[in-house]
Amino acid sequence: MTDAISQEAPDRGTVGSFIELLRIEQLDKNLFRGSCHAGAPTRTFGGQVAAQALTAAGRTVDPARTVHSLHGYFLRPGDPQRPIEYEVDRARDGFSYATRRVTAVQRGEAIFTLSASFKLPEEAGTRQRTMPPVPGPEELPDPFPLWAAKSPEDYARSSGFRALDMRFVPADAPGVPAELPGVPQQFVWLRAGTPLPADDPLVQVCALTYLSDLTLASTAALHVQPPRMQRSEPARIMLASLDHAMWFHRPFRADDWLLFAQRSPSASDGRGLTLGEFYNRDGELVASAVQEALVRELQPRPAQP
Repeated sequence: MTDAISQEAPDRGTVGSFIELLRIEQLDKNLFRGSCHAGAPTRTFGGQVAAQALTAAGRTVDPARTVHSLHGYFLRPGDPQRPIEYEVDRARDGFSYATRRVTAVQRGEAIFTLSASFKLPEEAGTRQRTMPPVPGPEELPDPFPLWAAKSPEDYARSSGFRALDMRFVPADAPGVPAELPGVPQQFVWLRAGTPLPADDPLVQVCALTYLSDLTLASTAALHVQPPRMQRSEPARIMLASLDHAMWFHRPFRADDWLLFAQRSPSASDGRGLTLGEFYNRDGELVASAVQEALVRELQPRPAQP
């Protein structure tokens, strides 16, 4: 493990700061525009679309209210070569809670819809699940050098992901809970790769929304193949996010390491469900995520005559 950590990291390109991935332009009172990098070769990365949609929603809410939940549906593949317009519906502004609906549009068609709820903070009792005692990120190798060595073409196409840091916890590492039969799991440390504004809770939440879409779908397919960054063989599964939900429990920094504990309790009918929990370094449960993904086995190409 020490040798892997000491490898020279590959050039991560000129992506710039992580906050650039969240940047959108305001066109009108309830209309915003952004652009998103590719997740797969011909479609936008869903986590960035969701993060920008949440940014648009948050721009129309009193800053005293913070987002506590979001629910999104991916309707069509987005085109990374075209801008995306985010249309915000100010559904409700109540005494404590506010609700926004956002539609992401390309070529006049909706590609993603988001509902987000914001609230004023209040004092209340607290409890949470205990964080598993897995190794910290400093003890684990950077997956980018291995990805660049095993799949240089795929790595070169994935420059949009190089503004973040990631560490996979090995399945046999100390402290990893025993895997339940039929419930594949993976534990990943994640953070924005560059500092984020400490005084802007909306940026932190939107950054985590981006990060949350990185590994949930691959967890649902672990019974068939390893994650993209950890394999050299071609993909055997077509993966795409279908819907995505998050709940934000406690304040956090998305530019500090967060452990993403993920389990997939079901796969059937070409769909896989994954549940995830984010913990900070102090063991606080700061957010939860649930995603259903398209998990469809690729058919082998017929042999050429």
